Amino acid sequence: MLVKTYGSAIIGVNALTVTVEVTMGEGVGFFMVGLPDNAVKESAQRIASAFEESGYSIPGKRIVVNLAPADLKKEGTAYDLTIAVGVLGAIGMVKADELDKYVIMGELGLDGSLRPIKGVLPIAIEARKQKYKGLIVPVENAREAAIVNNLEVYGASSLKEVTDFLNGEGAIEQTVMDTRAEFARSLNNYEYDFADVKGQQAVKRCLEIAAAGGHNAIMIGPPGSGKSMLSKRLPGILPPLTLSESLETTQIHSVAGLMRKEDALIAVRPFRAPHHTISDVALIGGGVNPKPGEISLAHNGVLFLDELPEFKRNVLEVLRQPMEERRVTISRAKMTIEYPASFMLIAAMNPCPCGYYNHPTVECTCPAGAVKRYLNKVSGPLMDRIDIHIEVTPVPVSQLNREEKAESSAAIRERVVAARAIQTARFASNTIMEMAMNRLGLSARAYDRILRVARTIADLEAAPDITPDHLREAITYRSLDRDSWGK
Repeated sequence: MLVKTYGSAIIGVNALTVTVEVTMGEGVGFFMVGLPDNAVKESAQRIASAFEESGYSIPGKRIVVNLAPADLKKEGTAYDLTIAVGVLGAIGMVKADELDKYVIMGELGLDGSLRPIKGVLPIAIEARKQKYKGLIVPVENAREAAIVNNLEVYGASSLKEVTDFLNGEGAIEQTVMDTRAEFARSLNNYEYDFADVKGQQAVKRCLEIAAAGGHNAIMIGPPGSGKSMLSKRLPGILPPLTLSESLETTQIHSVAGLMRKEDALIAVRPFRAPHHTISDVALIGGGVNPKPGEISLAHNGVLFLDELPEFKRNVLEVLRQPMEERRVTISRAKMTIEYPASFMLIAAMNPCPCGYYNHPTVECTCPAGAVKRYLNKVSGPLMDRIDIHIEVTPVPVSQLNREEKAESSAAIRERVVAARAIQTARFASNTIMEMAMNRLGLSARAYDRILRVARTIADLEAAPDITPDHLREAITYRSLDRDSWGK
């Protein structure tokens, strides 16, 4: 008897329906075909143990499992439940006429319990697209899957629960989510607030401009001056995610397996801060089994690179194309995968190897030329793609001892939202820009970036045109372009 069950394979951030065909015949053995990887092949042992613990037994016959399409590599443990239900259908323990109504996925424990899987949201989206009645997944994944409307989602805790449900002998409560209510509940639930930051008014102004225009920025200053602290608060002043952006962001984190059981949606802009020892594959994405990298996990949010010169040169250079194209394309022999990567880059660095060049009270101990060599670890093309450069100095003790609260992130966010609402591509030439180009030796890309920053500053003031003052302020945020720095 041939029985079919249905699952999904994750390709990039999307899913593709996989048909699991199970048949029994003369002979003995369990055979799996259709390009399964080792994790899928090992499901035979998990299924056998789960059957025994659940009160089922595999007959002494030849069982063949085919995963179609057969030319697509199947990876991971999420097919355990799909295959197990197919085998039970083939031996008559599950009603086969119900199986074509559901996409069924989950990892089996040896005791027959179900464990959570990755990529449930794109699987649910694909199931609805293919007009399946419902989706059966581990209970830990049910809330995330139920974000998709017009699809019945059932969260089960064991193989026995699933088989009883399909046979009409037991009930699994349908998981129902109000997507908009869930989104509204989690919206703007930020951990950090600019109200906690004392002093640093110039840097706050700089980050407000960056947030309003979506500009990349780099902060340069000595250790302990607050670069990391300020960066962590940047998502709180960015415009709130839209529901569409939230779903897109959640889809990426779902594929990466980063969704928590209690989270159905990611409703705040992500903040990713990889360590400087990260590899280029971990940053950009890919690998033997391609996965989204840190720049895709920062999609619609902030990618923070602390100690920028300490990153390997080849790691930083892979950022250049995604920063322009807002996506990552990973090519393999049999497929090409594309991950979204629209992020704000916020970088931080010390001004020199010892960290105290230009410090107001501590003397720099670096030898001659060391400062310039340190800055040169970051390539010119990458620096060109960073719109705003700002120097950060330590906050005086007198300001740290003050009791009054600083301006909150919510208040700053209001101005940022207003500025973004009126932004347009209005750029104009100016003699001030010509002087800056000549004196600072700016590239064409830097010229464009300064105009963009100036436009953002004008929008923050609701000014219809860029004025000389706006240009002058924008030019001051290109401090690392100055020939005098590091000499």
